Amino acid sequence: MIVQNPILKVSQLEYIGDADLKVALIGLMQSGKSTILSAISGKEPAMMGSTDIHEYMVPVPDDRLDWLTGLYQPKKTVHATVDCMDMPGISFTDDHGRKAARKFFNEVRTVDMFVAVVRAFDNPSVPAYRSSVNPARDLEELKTEMLLADLELVTTRIERLEKSVHKPTKTQAREKAELEVQLKLQEAIESEKPISSVIENDLQMDLIKPLNFLTLKPMMVVLNVGEDQLGSKIELGAASEGLEVVSLCGSLESELAQLDADSREEFMADMGLTEPASKTFVQSCYSTLGLISFLTVGKDEVRAWPIEKGASALDAAGKIHSDIKRGFIRAETMAYADLQEQGDEKAVKAAGKMRLEGKTYVVQDGDIINFRFNV
Repeated sequence: MIVQNPILKVSQLEYIGDADLKVALIGLMQSGKSTILSAISGKEPAMMGSTDIHEYMVPVPDDRLDWLTGLYQPKKTVHATVDCMDMPGISFTDDHGRKAARKFFNEVRTVDMFVAVVRAFDNPSVPAYRSSVNPARDLEELKTEMLLADLELVTTRIERLEKSVHKPTKTQAREKAELEVQLKLQEAIESEKPISSVIENDLQMDLIKPLNFLTLKPMMVVLNVGEDQLGSKIELGAASEGLEVVSLCGSLESELAQLDADSREEFMADMGLTEPASKTFVQSCYSTLGLISFLTVGKDEVRAWPIEKGASALDAAGKIHSDIKRGFIRAETMAYADLQEQGDEKAVKAAGKMRLEGKTYVVQDGDIINFRFNV
């Protein structure tokens, strides 16, 4: 349906976009994973020995939203959120543990990324996995078991394809092409090579994408250290190559989470911490996924929207609503820094720093965008 208004503003259309990121935290038993997630989310940790996957919504800290809220006085302020899935601690010391781990892996295959929590702290009252604290070994074991879980998926898929590719169906050509790729994946994994090393083009990636391979997901590492290890360099070996590694002290962050804002700030200063774990964690998730945030403002709502770095104005419009993307006319854009410097939109325009951008404009972190569209 064509609306007669030549130009509509975003505020005239209800937001229906999904701004959340889905992250799965995985870790071996006694890694302190749930303690860290509790500190980040401000929620009670899962009960010891729980066999359920628990979800926590963590708002993305963004000081820009606080300033914009003061300027626009909106009815509501909406931070981007990270949906954190807390998997039970896993163990690969016996077949029962491996079977349970496979089940949990299958339940989180659709997440955007994994956060591997690895223990580096030494605490005699908390038994260590395999009776010793060895973060490099633990990370290697986690990654190996995820690769083996993918191998099981590949093997099962190959068996099904080998039975179906000989049947004359509309999907026969696609199945033959997929079988060829799956056989390459199987060979790679059995040679202890990453799946990504044999994916040659986007077509091959499209063929296997529905299977949601664990080892094709982005991953970052949270190293759970003791207070005496803060600021220390801890080697994680080859398993950490190419991964972002963040050091957090779960026990300390848990204490900080219980304090009021003033006491927390004072305690952090005493410990030499510059920012809370929640900010460090979320910023690292953004970095791992290659994300930035653009902003929308107004009397109704001030909001942050995560989007891939390098995305176009048209992509950003679609992030909010498909109708905005379909009827895109232009994007009225100003940089957050310019608005903060000038004080209000009128002054930004007077300074010549309000821009009209087209569909192909590459969105920058902190862009404040008002989409004009016609549907």
